[in-house]
Amino acid sequence: MLVPHRSLTRAVVLLLGLGGLAAANAQDTLRVSAIPDESPTELLRKFTPLGNYLEQQTGMKVKWTPVNDYPAVVEALAAKKVDLAWLGGVTFVQARLRTGDAVPIVQRAEDAKFTSKFIANTASGVNGLADLKGKNFAFGSPSSTSGHLMPRYYLKQNNINPESDFKRIAFSGAHDATAAWVESGRVEAGALNASVWEKLVASKKIDLRKVTVIYTTPPYYDYNWTVRGGLSPALVKKLTDAFLALDPANPAHKQILDLQRASRFIPTQVGNYKTIELVGREVGILK
Repeated sequence: MLVPHRSLTRAVVLLLGLGGLAAANAQDTLRVSAIPDESPTELLRKFTPLGNYLEQQTGMKVKWTPVNDYPAVVEALAAKKVDLAWLGGVTFVQARLRTGDAVPIVQRAEDAKFTSKFIANTASGVNGLADLKGKNFAFGSPSSTSGHLMPRYYLKQNNINPESDFKRIAFSGAHDATAAWVESGRVEAGALNASVWEKLVASKKIDLRKVTVIYTTPPYYDYNWTVRGGLSPALVKKLTDAFLALDPANPAHKQILDLQRASRFIPTQVGNYKTIELVGREVGILK
């Protein structure tokens, strides 16, 4: 059936109006996610004050969008289902390779010199890396920079092949879970990021009579906040400026920084993660 010209025109205008409204609504909301390197409740607790701050600084509604695993964050950025994401070095490289246009905007000052800790159950007889042979060992997530990639790399540097030298390899999925597994004796040893380890020690959530550090890696670049490709340059600048403006001398800002385990945020760039990409390819995590 033919539609009268005026009716067709009104229909087109209505559809365009609805489309514009949907686009406006989408631009009014900043969708934020993070790799699930800690428990969901801990991630939400850490993010809430930061989310409120970003709402104030951008004038947008901020929506927290949790995911179940590390690859899901990469796919969410690629599908433009999230606008801003907290990524580790490996997941940033994966996002960059997957999308071609994901951009890291800031990192914590600590992330320019990040480290991983190798820990062992004190009853295991493991006192150094050489003692790990024949033991059960836990990494975090397979896609974790500080809980898998860099620990695996430094094991290789010390002539240890996890597949042939360990009795069993397990993936806990998160740094705090790795510590819990080692403490309980589920595995004799494991690797996790130094920041989470220090938090667990400071909050007395780990029994140092049962768990000890046996090795700390050399420093490397790790976490960053990344924006998806196609995000408005003006919004990217607002977000970058908001992070850089966080001042530990301001009590409200200090609360945010403390929850992020950051002394401050500093600018970052794609080139900072080239070594992560090279190491990832060398150990077979990145193709």
